[in-house]
Amino acid sequence: MKIAIVLYFIKTIEENYMLPQEFIRKKRDGESHTLEEFREFFSSYLRDEIPDYQVSAWLMAVCFRGMSEEEALNLTQVMAESGEILDLSKVAPNAVDKHSTGGVGDKTSIVLVPLMAHLGLKIAKMSGRGLGHSGGTIDKLESIPGFKTSLNKEEIFKGLERVGCVMVSQSKDLAPLDGKLYALRDVTATVESIPLIASSIMSKKLAGGAKSIVLDVKVGKGAFMKTLDKALALSYLMVDIGKKANRNVVAILSQMDEPLGNKIGNNLEIMEAIDTLKGKGPADLVEVVTITGAYMLLMGERVKTVEEGKELISKTLESGQAVKKFAQMVAYQGGNPKVVDDYSLLPHAQYKEIILSPETGFVKEIDAYKVGVANMINGAGRRKKDDEIDYGAGIVVKKKIGDKISLNEPIFDIYCSDDLKVEEAAQYLENAFIISQEPVPHSKHILEIIS
Repeated sequence: MKIAIVLYFIKTIEENYMLPQEFIRKKRDGESHTLEEFREFFSSYLRDEIPDYQVSAWLMAVCFRGMSEEEALNLTQVMAESGEILDLSKVAPNAVDKHSTGGVGDKTSIVLVPLMAHLGLKIAKMSGRGLGHSGGTIDKLESIPGFKTSLNKEEIFKGLERVGCVMVSQSKDLAPLDGKLYALRDVTATVESIPLIASSIMSKKLAGGAKSIVLDVKVGKGAFMKTLDKALALSYLMVDIGKKANRNVVAILSQMDEPLGNKIGNNLEIMEAIDTLKGKGPADLVEVVTITGAYMLLMGERVKTVEEGKELISKTLESGQAVKKFAQMVAYQGGNPKVVDDYSLLPHAQYKEIILSPETGFVKEIDAYKVGVANMINGAGRRKKDDEIDYGAGIVVKKKIGDKISLNEPIFDIYCSDDLKVEEAAQYLENAFIISQEPVPHSKHILEIIS
């Protein structure tokens, strides 16, 4: 009798347990995973019972085979449920969140979060680190001395009450599975998969607790979505996931053929974000901030129309008042708020290299992807997931597409703390731009809006 009972339980376990290699094989062969299979595989991974190399194999299989909409929703749910899901209903009943799919020079969130808080919204923004050639919002914020991005639930709620906004990283409490997969995708060439990007972004949004979400989907050479068709597919998938999770979602598609703004690199992008909050930001960054912020204000019921939101944001940026909210957030999260008036408090690089234009003409192309890779070579990003960031490394883009440029006029300034890396980055950047003898139109920044 006892033997029969033991054999029954062994049989039951075998029927319900899936070996990691079987999970990988299913996706390799184009089959679909169930919600329970996702839960089983990734709960084992979080307990360190499944190694990185098996998860890497599965990620690569997803890149080749894709996932159904149902699988993407199930993976998003498992990633969100891997930690706590914040309930913001008491402290921020109309909370709005924002997320970017990642690009080169994209410091939009660093501007928008304090700006929206200044205008009355409460924002608990969960962001990631650098991914591939793109910079990470968390890496940028951590270039501010003392800035703490890992906050627990109580600290997040207290920050919303005291300041109105916080910017945090994934942690053991919030979407920890996404944090582990995010770092692994960065170094295994599995970043560009549409369902993996959608699940990563939306899991953070669901865990963050906001009922309304504005997504900035980047399109172009420096984005993970190189074409408008792929960006639209990603946008519709994320909007669909949000709808099924009872969230209100808008996707704004913006151009990423050239870097956003003029400064790329952790400390440099903090400077440019502060400049923008003071009313001195570059035109392309200001445009993306204004459109995205207007939809956030509309969804957060602070304005009645998008046009009213745009006008309010323009006036606020011109006044420079929102930078005070940024300083308050920095102080609350342990950083030095004096950084808003003294950039010398940020890390600075020892070496500088200048790339000059070989001819007079008009800037036809500044390849955002190549600029991003050069910035990673420079030390501002990671080649391996355990690499340390050089917070002083970065690139200043002196010209934008459509600008006139003269012979021997600077087009890139490169900053680095390693003389060998700065030379390697400089060599790479020599092929990152094209000069035309004919006038070139300036780039269009907002491409489409899906609501």
